[in-house]
Amino acid sequence: MILAFLSDFGLKDPYVGIVKAVMLGINPALQIVDISHQIAPQNVMEGSFVLGSAFREFPIGTTFLNVVDPGVGSQRIGLLAVTEHYTFLAPDNGLLSMVFRYSPKVTCFSIENSQYFRHPVSNTFHGRDIFAPVAAHLTRGVAPHSFGPSCRSPVRFQWPEPIVKDQYIEGEVIYIDGFGNLVLNVSADLLRHRRPIRKQFRINIKGMELSLLNTYSDVARGETAALIGSYGYLEVAVNQGSAAEVLAAGVGVPVVIR
Repeated sequence: MILAFLSDFGLKDPYVGIVKAVMLGINPALQIVDISHQIAPQNVMEGSFVLGSAFREFPIGTTFLNVVDPGVGSQRIGLLAVTEHYTFLAPDNGLLSMVFRYSPKVTCFSIENSQYFRHPVSNTFHGRDIFAPVAAHLTRGVAPHSFGPSCRSPVRFQWPEPIVKDQYIEGEVIYIDGFGNLVLNVSADLLRHRRPIRKQFRINIKGMELSLLNTYSDVARGETAALIGSYGYLEVAVNQGSAAEVLAAGVGVPVVIR
């Protein structure tokens, strides 16, 4: 059984290892795959984007444990979501928003059955005491409804959608990857719907106008390019450099595509 793990725990502290240890103590046969533990602390939207970009690459039947939880210890519930091909565990704070976006049929449950928790339950580490043991028991065959009642209204945040006009598209930066590439909320499918993707698209960001190219090396080292990245979205990058640093650009910076 494959379990994929995403968090904002980082790698300095022992939190990732502890969560894995709890799960392996319940199900030693687990194959744990790390999606990322470098989500910016408490950045639920970033976690949602990374999870939404990754989960469809996994084999059918994978269970996903996702912990980006600024509301840990509060009244927010723990969520178990079952789609056609996968199962997800996460705090109910919008972290699964991109999963819901790409999954036509989802059944959700509130995680409430303390029989499957680790005791005592810490108010600050539900990843260890609630989500990890529930995930491990789930992978051992416990039915999703055993963990709690149905949840009919999970939290979904409003994803920033591009504004589409006849002659242009207004988008914005929604994610910055580890290389400093600026990922926009403009998908390749949206551009293809407008016309076959050629160099006639012009991308304007922070006073710079860029042509749409094929790959990073289509410009010289240190120069800026716009291209369709592996996420399936338009991105702005600097060949062998950081677009975020060169353009002094962050999440939310507007972009116009003509």
